Amino acid sequence: MHFDRKHLTDDQLLDLYKRLVKPRLIEEKMLILIRQGKVSKWFSGIGQEAISVGVTAVLDSDEYILPMHRNLGVFTGRNIPLYRLFSQWQGKANGFTKGRDRSFHFGTQQYKIIGMISHLGPQLGVADGIALANKLQKNGKITAVFTGEGATSEGDFHEALNIASVWELPVMFIVENNGYGLSTPTNEQFRCENIADKGIGYGMESHIIDGNNILEVYTKLSELKASMIEKPRPVLLEFKTFRMRGHEEASGTKYVPSALMDLWAIKDPVDNYRKYLSENGILTQEFDLALRSEIKAEIDESLAIANAEPEIIATCKDELDDVYKSFKYEEVTHSNKKENIRFIDAISSSLRQSMERYKNLIIMGQDIAEYGGAFKITDGFVAQFGKDRVINTPICESAVVSAAMGLSINGYKAIVEMQFADFVSTGFNPIVNLLAKSHYRWQEKADVVVRMPCGGGSQAGPFHSQTNEAWFTKTPGLKVVYPAFPFDAKGLLNEAINDPNPVLFFEHKQLYRSIYQDVPSDYYTIPLGKAALLKEGNQVTIIAFGAAVHWALETLDKNPKIDADVLDLRTLKPLDTEAIFTSAKKTGRVIIYQEDSLFGGIASDISALIMENCFQYLDAPVKRVASLETPIPFTKALEDQYLPKGRFETELFDLIKF
Repeated sequence: MHFDRKHLTDDQLLDLYKRLVKPRLIEEKMLILIRQGKVSKWFSGIGQEAISVGVTAVLDSDEYILPMHRNLGVFTGRNIPLYRLFSQWQGKANGFTKGRDRSFHFGTQQYKIIGMISHLGPQLGVADGIALANKLQKNGKITAVFTGEGATSEGDFHEALNIASVWELPVMFIVENNGYGLSTPTNEQFRCENIADKGIGYGMESHIIDGNNILEVYTKLSELKASMIEKPRPVLLEFKTFRMRGHEEASGTKYVPSALMDLWAIKDPVDNYRKYLSENGILTQEFDLALRSEIKAEIDESLAIANAEPEIIATCKDELDDVYKSFKYEEVTHSNKKENIRFIDAISSSLRQSMERYKNLIIMGQDIAEYGGAFKITDGFVAQFGKDRVINTPICESAVVSAAMGLSINGYKAIVEMQFADFVSTGFNPIVNLLAKSHYRWQEKADVVVRMPCGGGSQAGPFHSQTNEAWFTKTPGLKVVYPAFPFDAKGLLNEAINDPNPVLFFEHKQLYRSIYQDVPSDYYTIPLGKAALLKEGNQVTIIAFGAAVHWALETLDKNPKIDADVLDLRTLKPLDTEAIFTSAKKTGRVIIYQEDSLFGGIASDISALIMENCFQYLDAPVKRVASLETPIPFTKALEDQYLPKGRFETELFDLIKF
C-alpha cells in the first residue's frame, strides 16, 4: 500500500493514527463482550476504519455527518464519551435513545451526528435537507452522508443524488463498497463496473478512493472540501474496501471465499499505516504501546461506568410523553375584519402569513413555484418570498420528505405539498419511519407539515381521489388534521405549522372552490385536537370530518325534524375523545360518517372507543357509514355508488328507529 503524506506534518500523521487505533481497540473489546453475551448485537467495521476516520477528521465539528452501522470512527472522532456509547449499546439511560433503539440507530445534535434507520436510503435525503439549510444560510458548511453499496440500489439513493445535483447541494455522498450486502456479492447487486459511475447520470462529479488508505482518504477529501466550499456542489465518492467480519457477528463470513479474505487481510488499514509510520521514524514502539494502553484503560473505565448503570425501569408515562415533542398551544386571536373566501383561499392565506411569520419556513413540492401548484394555492409566492423558500422539486416524494426532515434538523421549518394525497405512497417510508419516530427514538423534532389534497367527487379515478388518512392515524408520532371549513382550515394550518411535530394536513379537493365562509383576514390559530360542535340535538350524534361533514349537514337540511348533534372532528390525531363521549352519552345514538372505505378506517376506532367508554349510555349499536370496499372508480355512476352519500340517510333513519 502506497502512502503519500503530501503536506501533512508528523503531528497530523500521528493524530490520524490515534483516530484509527481507538475504534479498532473498541471493536476488539466488543467482540469479546459479544462472545460473553454482554452485548446483544454488533456490526463490525474492522477493515473499514480509514473511511469514517478520514471523513470525520476532514469535517469541522459543527458540520453534520450521517453515518451507518460500521462507522464507529465517526463517533469516536467526534469525541463522544465512551461510557455513553457503551450505555447506548447496552440499552441504558445514559445512551442516546433511552433504550428504545440499539447500536448506532441514533443521532445527537450535540455532536452533529445523525444516525440511520434500518431502511438505509432515507438518510441520504436527510443529508440533502441539512445541506439545503447550509446553502440557504451561506455558511460554507459541508454535509457527509454514508451508505453501503447495497443501498445504492434503493430508490432513495437515486432520488437523493438527483435532488442534490439539481439543487447544487454541498453533500459528500460516501459509498463504502465493501463487497457484500450481508451475503450478496456486488456482482449480484449491480452491473456497472463502479458505483462511482452512477454519478454520471446525475451530472455529478464522482471519485474512486482506496478506502483502506487513510492518507488517500484524508488528503483527497480535504481537497474536495475546499473546492466544495468555493463551488457548492455534491460529490459521489466510492471507497473500495472490504468487510472483514460478518454483516453482524451472528452471520459470520462462511460465504466469503478464503482467498478473498486473505487478500484483504493484507490491506488492513491500521496495520499498514502503523508500518508506514514506524518505517519512516514517525511512530515509535514506546508511543504506540503507551497509546494503546491509554485507550484500553479508557475503554475499561467507560465499560465499568456503563455496567454499573442500572437497567431502565419501564414506565408508560415516560414512553407516552416522548412520542411527541412537548408543545404548548398559544392562542393567537384575530380581529373583526373578515373576508368571504373559499376553502382554497384560506389555505393560501395561512401559508402566506406563516411564511411572513417564520423566515425559516420553506415550502417544497412539484410545480409549486412559478406555476403556483396544481391547484394554484402558492400562486404569486415566488414573487413575494423567492425561489429559495418556494422550491420546485423533482418527482421524488421519498427524498423530498427526507429532505424536509433534514431542514428541520438544521434549524428550519418545512412544508411538503403532495400534488395529490395518493402520491404520498411513494414517500410513505420516511413519514412513518423517520418523521414519526425521531422524537421518540432520540428526542429530535420533525418540524414538518405534509399537505395532502385528497378526496373523491371529481371523477379523478383511483390515483387522484383517495382519502387515505387511516394510513397515518395508525402511526404513533404523527398528527393528522382534516378540516371541513375555510375558517378551520386557516387556523388549523397555522397551528400545524407552529407545532414542531410532524403533521399530515388533509385538504379535500371538492371543498377547495365550493365552500365559502367569512374568515378573518389576519393571522390566528385554532388548537389541534379540538372538535367543533356544529349543531346540537338530543336524538342522535353524527360524527364526521372533511367533506362528509357537509354531506351530513345536507341530509339534515332535507330532514329538519331530525334533532342531532353534529360533531366535526377537525383533527383525527390527537382525537377529541371528550367531545365524542359527551355527545354520545347525551344522545345515546351515534353514527360515524367517513369518506374512506369502511374496514380499517378511523370510524372503526371511534366506534370501539364509544363502545368501551359509553356502552351503558347507548340505546343502539354505534353505526358506521363509509365508502365501498373497492378502490375509488372513475366513471360518475361508479363513483357515486362508491361514495357513501347515497346510503347515509337510510342508515341514519334506521339508527333513529332502533
